[in-house]
Amino acid sequence: MVTMRLCLPEGLKDFVHSQVKRGYRTSGEYVRELIRRDQDRQRQREVLLAGAISPATGFAGRSYFQELRKGVRGAAKVARGTGR
Repeated sequence: MVTMRLCLPEGLKDFVHSQVKRGYRTSGEYVRELIRRDQDRQRQREVLLAGAISPATGFAGRSYFQELRKGVRGAAKVARGTGR
């Protein structure tokens, strides 16, 4: 792991310390979580933009969404280890 130093204004430093008191072990852990969230948000944006510019593939009616929900619920059960 690489060490980085950050210079923060007093108000931001106080905010980080208050967040650490709310459930993070260290300020570094808090900052890592923020960076991970930002990475996830950027990935989601890329996926959404790719979907927006892709050509339409067909009609998404009621049955499409029912099957989509069924698949998501099934995947959630597998992820929890409660079924297939």
